[in-house]
Amino acid sequence: MRRVHISAVSPGDKLARPILRENGNVLLGSGVELSSRFIQRLETMGIDIVYIEDKHTEDIIPEEVIRDETRKNAVDSIYKTVNTLMEQPTTRGRAVAPEMGRTFRNVFGQIIQDLLSRKDVMINLTSIHVTDAYLFNHSVNVAILAGIMGIAKGYNRNQIEELGIGALLFDIGMTKVPQELLSKNTPLTLEERAVVERHTVDGFDMLRTHHDISLLSAHCALQHHERYDGTGYPRGLKGEEIHEYAQIVAIADVYDALTSPRTYRNRYTPSEAIEYLFAAGNSYFNLELIRLFCRHISIYPVATTVLLNTGQVGVVSANNPLAVHRPTVRILREADGTPAASPYEIDLKDDLQMMIVKEL
Repeated sequence: MRRVHISAVSPGDKLARPILRENGNVLLGSGVELSSRFIQRLETMGIDIVYIEDKHTEDIIPEEVIRDETRKNAVDSIYKTVNTLMEQPTTRGRAVAPEMGRTFRNVFGQIIQDLLSRKDVMINLTSIHVTDAYLFNHSVNVAILAGIMGIAKGYNRNQIEELGIGALLFDIGMTKVPQELLSKNTPLTLEERAVVERHTVDGFDMLRTHHDISLLSAHCALQHHERYDGTGYPRGLKGEEIHEYAQIVAIADVYDALTSPRTYRNRYTPSEAIEYLFAAGNSYFNLELIRLFCRHISIYPVATTVLLNTGQVGVVSANNPLAVHRPTVRILREADGTPAASPYEIDLKDDLQMMIVKEL
């Protein structure tokens, strides 16, 4: 299969991976043939990247870091919890989701089990979902990224669980932000921005009332917009004043936000997002945490269509954990624009004169 921009999709192409609704259910399944109407509809729904079937790359199958079933269960739990809280935030001063801690302990337990079952974890987030599903899938992605960081840091099981639950629920305070502000396409006023920024404190207050959610997990909600140089909010904490769980969640949050399509900008490629993170080292984020994070990121995910400096076009067929910026590429088109007579592979770590210049 190949991962391509929606503008490169032609009528008759078949989906190689499903597209998901906001609750995790399938909108369009694998094998669906795309018509002009379908393609236009996907663009309208904010979907800019899809995986399509291709006879020259049918053996290239990007492996998601967690099982589809695990993701669906996680998205469904977040979807139900968020909708419950938005409909009825409190009842007599008590949260209406009293089993939240147990629910998300089970959800993250499935995620961490999937992560620990993998020998070499290179993050390759492959799920494609409608724009309205961003909040729910974003929380799951942040939990995956944070969980991998916790494993890499050598956290014990209890610490990884605290971090993971905090990552799944770090943005829960957004349920108290008026919908008209969340959907606003013009710049926020100072007053409106202050309302939105309250989601950190609101989220902390919501989570700390749950006896089965660690106070450290709740601090992920409170501190994920704090910045290493003290320029963040709500308290302007700096450096090690910010709990490490919250620092990890902040990095995962920004990375996944940058690499997701938004109504007001195009998505960043993974390599562009990593450049941004490194540029923010020891200003917005702890540089050592960024270095650790980036050692587990697929800069060029498997199945990505790329342009080489030679003018050749190919598809990433494999990543090298020891040289994440120099994957193996299957050449499909030569520099003169003609199709490769027989697709062949080039391992970029062995040919230092060749490099990827652009994702297509």
